[in-house]
Amino acid sequence: MTGCEEIQDLLRPNIASLIPYSCARNDFKGVAEVYLDANENWRDFVGSQGRNRYPDPLATHVRESVERALGLPAANLVIGNGSDEIIDLLMRIFCIPGKDSVMLLPPTYGAYRVFADINDAAVLTCPLTRGFQFDFPALEAALAMENENRTSRGGRCKLLFVCSPNNPTGNAFPIDQIERICAMFDGITVVDEAYFDFSPYPSAATLLQRYPRLVVMRTLSKSWALANARVGIAVACEAIVQTMVNTKYPYNLGGPSQELAVRALEHASEVKEASRKIVEARNALADKLRTLPAIKKVFPSDANFLLVKIADPDCLCQWLRSQGIIIRNRSRELNCEGCVRITVGSDVENRRLVEALEEYGRG
Repeated sequence: MTGCEEIQDLLRPNIASLIPYSCARNDFKGVAEVYLDANENWRDFVGSQGRNRYPDPLATHVRESVERALGLPAANLVIGNGSDEIIDLLMRIFCIPGKDSVMLLPPTYGAYRVFADINDAAVLTCPLTRGFQFDFPALEAALAMENENRTSRGGRCKLLFVCSPNNPTGNAFPIDQIERICAMFDGITVVDEAYFDFSPYPSAATLLQRYPRLVVMRTLSKSWALANARVGIAVACEAIVQTMVNTKYPYNLGGPSQELAVRALEHASEVKEASRKIVEARNALADKLRTLPAIKKVFPSDANFLLVKIADPDCLCQWLRSQGIIIRNRSRELNCEGCVRITVGSDVENRRLVEALEEYGRG
């Protein structure tokens, strides 16, 4: 069975047979002199040229810029309104509501479960080990049990999410371990690489030629400093890409966001250097935090944040808010008891945090 046939078998039937909405600009390349196809207003009241026109539905210039900057083929890319749209879109494409399920490896990014709930997909879980590593024996058993129950439930596990580097734990997974999951799972493995630029490991995108049932997500929100623009990236085989394009909203990413993405992607060397400095700052902050009485443990990190264990997360977070500092309480996540998540900020922000923690420790 070819990769495309495998994908077709996994799609929701109504998505597989979907006749997509198509606008005239889906089939037009270049710049026209007169646009009379989309019932736009010919005026531009906000004084910014082109804001009266709909954006490119395929985000062509963004995809071409991603190919130049990141080496990911434009033909294999879908640009989303943040990674959240990509996650939601994958669930809408593959998961039959009320029947199919997704597999999560907690503790992990909370939005996966939220979008599963929104799309009425059951959530199966196989927790990471206490050291936040894959538990392969447990995962193999969970997938085997899912296969046994598939007939009685009337659905199947369609998506398995791997966040690497993982949020909130910060650790990345070696590429051979991710490949092992791709080989054992007969659904779509989704690898979320939002924090990839801070990690020492190669991208799971290097596995795409061998595993057509793989989707790799990236974002411009973290190392590319475009969180406000909401630009998510999915790289996948052509069969998945075409289905995502057919199913997404026609004009899902606004023109200003597309323009900002293209501009940012022209600064790849600067972003790489800035990411390297963030890693240095992360390591320095981790070393400093380990010397503070209030800190019980600082976990290793391959991201731009640190998972930190303290005595009373609720008390600390409340006290820091009173000092104008916001961190994230993660103590209610599986195996993250007593933990907070701290983003690596500027040198000034990091110093303010350390000073506040020193004061808190003296309290």
